[in-house]
Formats: sequence, C-alpha cells, structure tokens
Amino acid sequence: MAKDKLMDFDEALELFEPVLGFEVHVELNTHTKMFSRAANPANSANHGAEPNTLVAPVDMGLPGSLPVVNETAVRHSISLGLALGCSIAPSSRFARKNYFYPDLGKNYQISQYDEPIAFDGQVDIELFDGTVVTVPIERAHMEEDAGKLTHMGGATGRIHGAEYSLVDYNRAGVPLVEIVTKPIFGAEHRAPEIAKAYVQTIRDIVIALGISEARMERGNLRCDANVSLRPRGQEKLGIRTETKNVNSMRSVERAVRYEIQRQAAILAAGGTITQETRHWHEDTGTTSPGRPKSDADDYRYFPEPDLLPVEPSEELIEELRATLPEPPAAHRRRLKADWGFTDLEFQDVVNGGLLAEVEATIAAGAAPASARKWWTGEISRIANAQGREAAELVTPAQVAELQGLVDAGTLTDKLARQVLEGVIAGEGSPQQVVDARGLAVVSDDTALLAAIDDALASQPDVLEKIRDGKVQAAGAIIGAVMKAMKGQADAARVRELILERAAQ
Repeated sequence: MAKDKLMDFDEALELFEPVLGFEVHVELNTHTKMFSRAANPANSANHGAEPNTLVAPVDMGLPGSLPVVNETAVRHSISLGLALGCSIAPSSRFARKNYFYPDLGKNYQISQYDEPIAFDGQVDIELFDGTVVTVPIERAHMEEDAGKLTHMGGATGRIHGAEYSLVDYNRAGVPLVEIVTKPIFGAEHRAPEIAKAYVQTIRDIVIALGISEARMERGNLRCDANVSLRPRGQEKLGIRTETKNVNSMRSVERAVRYEIQRQAAILAAGGTITQETRHWHEDTGTTSPGRPKSDADDYRYFPEPDLLPVEPSEELIEELRATLPEPPAAHRRRLKADWGFTDLEFQDVVNGGLLAEVEATIAAGAAPASARKWWTGEISRIANAQGREAAELVTPAQVAELQGLVDAGTLTDKLARQVLEGVIAGEGSPQQVVDARGLAVVSDDTALLAAIDDALASQPDVLEKIRDGKVQAAGAIIGAVMKAMKGQADAARVRELILERAAQ
C-alpha cells in the first residue's frame, strides 16, 4: 500500500477549516441482550466466554424467532439521553437496517432510524487548559450489536487476503446506544484535542451512570470519527471520511490529526476526497481505505414489524432524571479539590484516561496520592510496554489492596512493584502473590540484627565512623543488609537498628 502524503498540520489549518462529527457506540451492561434472553458478554461476568455460547435463536436469525425489547436497556438509554441534555421522545420505534454481512444472521440490524429515543441535546467538554467546548448532539438511538468476525490466514487480520473467516455470535444482539453529534464547527487547531476530550466525556458519563463498563480495549465503547475539510471562506461542507471503531482516546486524537493532514495534502494537490470508511492502524498511526460510505437510503430502512413503539411515561423519565450524576466537568473540579491534586497532577490522570480508575481505587481505600502514583506510574509504564490499556491490566480493588500492604509495612515500594507484576501475570490477588512468592518484608528484628552484624563484621570501621558522628556511613551497611535480605527489609528499620548498635 502506497504511503499517504501528509501536509504539515499548521499549514493544513491555514488553508482549510476542519469540521468534525462523532458516532460513539456504547455497549450497555445489562444481564441479557437487547432482544433475547441470552447472556450479555458486554457485562464483565460473561466476558471471555467461549465463542457462540451466549446465543439465542433470535441472535442467530433463526426462522420463527421473535425479538422482545430489554426493559433495562430502554431505561439505560433514557438515562444516557437525559445526561446528554437530549429531549426524550414520547414515542420511538425500531427499524430494520438492511445489509448483508456474515456477522448479522438476520441480514438486517434492528436499530432506530427516523424515530430515535433521544434527540437534540448538547454536552460540555473541558479541554486541557480549562476551556469549555459545547458539542451539539443530534440523537442517541438504541440498536443491537453485530457478531464478531475473525479473518484467518492473512497478514493483516482483515478480510482482504484472508483464507477464511470465523464468526462468533456472542456479541450479536448486545444492547447498544449510538450517540451521533451534529457537525462540530470552530474546532480549528484544537480538533484532535476536542476529539479526545469528547470521547473521554462520554466515557465519564456512562461510567457515572453505571450503564456501561466503557472499556475501550474490550469494545464496550467505540468511536467512529468523521472528518471533512473545506477551503477557508467556503460555506459548503467538504466530503467526509469516517474512521471506524477507534479503540482508545489517544487513538481518536491521532486519527483526527492524521485525517486532517492526509485530506489537506490531497485537496491542495487538486484531488478529491472519497466518501468512505477508513481503518485506523495503531502500530503505524495511519488510516487506510475501508469501503465506500453508504447513505441512509442504501440500507432500505423500514419499521420493524415485530416490535411495538417504545413509549416511556413522564413519570419514568422524571424518575430517571432525578438519578442523574453531576456533569463531568463539575465532577472533575470537585474531585480535584477533594483529592488536593495540583493542576499538573490532575491533568496527568485525565490525559491518561484514568480518572474512573483512580476514583474507584480511592473509593476502595487507597489515599489519593497513592492511587495516582500507581495508575499514572508503574501501571501505565507496563501498559505502554505491552501495548495495552492500563485498565485492562489490574482492577482498582487490586491496586487498593496492594497499597494497603505497603501502608501496613508488609511490602516496600520495590517489593510492591514485584507483586504488581505477579497480579498482572494472573497469579492472583496481591496477598496471594505475596504468599506464593514469599515477598513480605522481614519484620523479625532478630533476623535483621543477624544480617546487620554480618555486614558490620565485614566493614568493622563503620561503627566507629557512626560513633564519630558520620551517620551517613550507615548507608553501606543498609545496602549490604538489603542485599542479604533480597530486598525484603524495611530500610528505615534497618537504619534504626544500626544506630542502636552504634550507641551500645
């Protein structure tokens, strides 16, 4: 594949105005699927199930099977619509979106088209420097997810060049809410930052509502990023591309920047943009062509004949409105104040997409500074080295337990990092890793004194130096003791015992 030509980002913005749009798909964490009683794999209790084990006849599109709407999914959808500032439709209905692909057993997707459950809203997002940007929401509609295809035998993992494909229908029928923005104007040079902040805000909202686990690395939350450029001074919108299923906030930011640079280079050279879907490649930081983008007419939408309209009562809407959490921007400001973080410390958490993880770790008993240190430090370092998301490696409860062992004196920071590696490797809880590896700090003064006496015997002049007031000389003995104890000693306690020996 030929490498795309890119224009310098600043130069591109001198010539063209970027117009953005986002379609964010949120998998709901209901116990069962959208239209069947099959277990929902988007719920963590069912994550990792064997292929094609969480299915029912309606998910497979078997003849004679009829869908039934999941009431909890409807409630979650209304809550999300309200949190996005949308109006809730007094009556909405499902439609059939017709297209053939092997992961859709029915050859159509049950979605909502011209009668969505929520419409005409807006959400405020906060950028790095505190600037607030209002993103207009066109609609939030309910639908079902498709199954998952795995293309085998090719070099890229995509259908082109593959020898065959495997289909897993576990995900087919998982409840989704798709949030569609109106065109976003005025983003200018902050377009990539706005993209990242918007997805982060949606993630914060659905987590606060408790309606989705929003794990991007698992596909619980996926973003399609639409980008178009128009020459400065032109009113007509440019042709857009849609980069599909970008699975991290950092990648959304990078994909938007890349598409601006790619499209600008094409337009400046007199070319035209193809309206198409594009695939994001995390390893190269590039997009590649997918398929020509279909318009609504191509899907031959028509009302779903097997489902009645959804008509929520005013009482239900007001009941759900009363349970809404505080808006994300206000929530962040409160957390920053409660935790006592500096602007830079708090921004490190936000930029890492770790706000929910740090908050949950603190709720599980860790001090704010400790929670921040683990998530933005060692956990993020390991995640980056493995090319994974930090939240995928360890749970907030495990981090809180780990820090509790440090606070109790059971572990030093160095030992705790070894325990963390064991937890990530799947060896069990922090306490189980400590027990299995024998990593607890040696708290027996008798054992420590024996190691100190051995070290002093090999360096007999140290005691006299300490007695002469050269206390820093104890460092050599501390190092020798820590080595002898394989790091399983409290350096502060060792120092105390050495000074006691010197005072005798």
